[in-house]
Amino acid sequence: MTEEKTLSREALKMREFSYSPYSHFRVGAALLDKQGNIYTGCNIENSSYSPSNCAERTAFFKAVSEGIREFEAIAIAGGPEGAQELNYCPPCGVCRQVMREFCEDDFKIILVKSEEEYKVFTLGELLPQSFWADF
Repeated sequence: MTEEKTLSREALKMREFSYSPYSHFRVGAALLDKQGNIYTGCNIENSSYSPSNCAERTAFFKAVSEGIREFEAIAIAGGPEGAQELNYCPPCGVCRQVMREFCEDDFKIILVKSEEEYKVFTLGELLPQSFWADF
């Protein structure tokens, strides 16, 4: 199975763990580190909204909290609760900036509709002219 399919499958599974009682928009993510380990996450909402966390950041924060700092790719699957078919769900600006903190321009971002249907972008494509500490 290809790396993209494996990550897509994991991101789709993580949607099921989404806690999204306010938006009813479920998102799952699967993050691949440079050693081949996968860290997963889902979106977690809060009634006051600002403490909510996106699936992508959940996966990154889990990995970083375990000492991981080098990453290859992330797959993101998202859409309305109960949707029969997903659309591509790109990461929000905050998540793109978190990715920039730990990843180079060639970091792969896989937008998932299904295990078989996905698009691959680089961080450089989705966050051109970005800001980072070495700027």
